[in-house]
Amino acid sequence: MLKVGLTGGLASGKSFVGEALAGHGCLVVQADELGHAALAPGGEAHDAVIREFGADILDDAGEIDRRRLAKLVFDQPDKLARLNALVHPPVVRREEELAAAFRARKPDGIFVVEAAILIETGSYKRFDRLILVICAEEQQVERAMRRPGAVETVVRARLSRQMPVEQKRKYAHFVIDTSGTKESTLDQTEAVYEALRRINS
Repeated sequence: MLKVGLTGGLASGKSFVGEALAGHGCLVVQADELGHAALAPGGEAHDAVIREFGADILDDAGEIDRRRLAKLVFDQPDKLARLNALVHPPVVRREEELAAAFRARKPDGIFVVEAAILIETGSYKRFDRLILVICAEEQQVERAMRRPGAVETVVRARLSRQMPVEQKRKYAHFVIDTSGTKESTLDQTEAVYEALRRINS
């Protein structure tokens, strides 16, 4: 089984590429979803995060409001590091469990984890290959602004804090540029999938 990391900046098109890879038969896991599960009631990080950050992060139902939490740690490197230290270990554990189950079911399969900060956290080292998804920054802003509740100043601030694309390229085995048409992105994704299959054969 080949383990592949799929990464890229905010609204770069990672999920679109992930869906295309899943269409080719890869098992694609979104680290974000695993993080949400870890923060949900009963999740491994739930109680520890509330202890660490207080009741202000809870919504009316008493559950962690991820937006409030994100706002609290945004622009606070120490707080963000503490949050990551609580959430990342259970996320990695869940990834490993899913990978092991997939390997048992499909030893020649391709297991893909989609995550925004694989390079920044050093997690890219856990993968056999790394795919980087990129597009022009203005396209990232335009796409991010289509999301519910998006605020342009916040989007641009988040982008300004992300590792520059040229720096990320140094770590990537494959780069998929989503700046063009969807067809172009799908063609690039298919070419990467075929390359991964050859590596895995």
